[in-house]
Amino acid sequence: MNARRQLLGTALRLAPAMAPDVHAIMESCRATLQITAPVETYVYPAPVFNAAAVRPERGLLLVMLSSSLLEAFDAPELKFVVGHELGHHLFEHHRIPTGALLGGQNPISAELALQLFAWQRYAEISCDRAGMACAGGFKPAAHSLFKLASGLRGGRVNILIDQFVAQAGDLREESLREAKADAPARADWFTTHPFSPLRLRAAELYSKSAQMAPGGTGMDQLEDEVQALMSLMDPSYLQERSEAAEAMRRLLFAGAVSLAVVRGEPNKAVLAALENLLGAGSVPRPLNTRAIIDELPKRIEGVNQAVPSLRRAQVVHDLCVIARADGIADELEIQQIEKIAQAIGVHPTIISCGVCGETRLD
Repeated sequence: MNARRQLLGTALRLAPAMAPDVHAIMESCRATLQITAPVETYVYPAPVFNAAAVRPERGLLLVMLSSSLLEAFDAPELKFVVGHELGHHLFEHHRIPTGALLGGQNPISAELALQLFAWQRYAEISCDRAGMACAGGFKPAAHSLFKLASGLRGGRVNILIDQFVAQAGDLREESLREAKADAPARADWFTTHPFSPLRLRAAELYSKSAQMAPGGTGMDQLEDEVQALMSLMDPSYLQERSEAAEAMRRLLFAGAVSLAVVRGEPNKAVLAALENLLGAGSVPRPLNTRAIIDELPKRIEGVNQAVPSLRRAQVVHDLCVIARADGIADELEIQQIEKIAQAIGVHPTIISCGVCGETRLD
């Protein structure tokens, strides 16, 4: 398909003389990202804020902007949007034929499809970083993402970025509350873009990294934090099929069994809560509690080896939920969770929150 031909027939090409400020923004972003290929910018009529980059044709980069976005976004915000779209070219995201893989005559496996959707969401995070580089910081990115998420221009509603960022924490809490091994697939597993509050939080994390702020967060820590954040849109570790998820499930099982017998006789409510999370039949009867508890150190080591540090807190959260199954988490249960949390490097403050039902992992 000749995308340029279609754009020339259905959209308006913005020649430099028609929109000199847009041309200057485009050239500034090209210079920042060190892109040498020429760019053509098109505007098309649409009431929604949107932008897109088309697969390069004959060395020419094609960027589309909706008319409403072009009129509502100021220069720094446009730099973020343009930088984001040029980022797709810079990182060669178009080389992976996602449309053909997901909608072709020979469908790929469900597992590979989930990985591809997750890759697309991470690609958007990478492009947001390119946009921030062009816009010069976090504030233009935050304002742009606020407008894209709300469709608002910032007149009647105050743009309060901290309130927008707070949605990521509430989203995490809701996602953790719904997580079960046998839960139906969620629509967000099959989306190509991260939820807006997650994009904003990821951008905020990047703005505090060493790449944007001298002496800032190291890249390894940044990527761990972003991975933990983005995991909210992936299948829960209770459903995910990976080495890390399996290690987490094994620890959850052994940890919950240790809670169930912390006062002697197995606590039926605790075991029922564990089975509720892992699925019917996941807790065998009879249960060899001694053998499972003896396995606990090995399973802790498995999590330490296979799971990023920030993601391990999810297991601690679920142990807190299980401990409250009979209405209250007593001191012995809390002490046992603290031992497990310490062994996997999770800060104990999450436990004091988790046992009262107000865990936040942001």
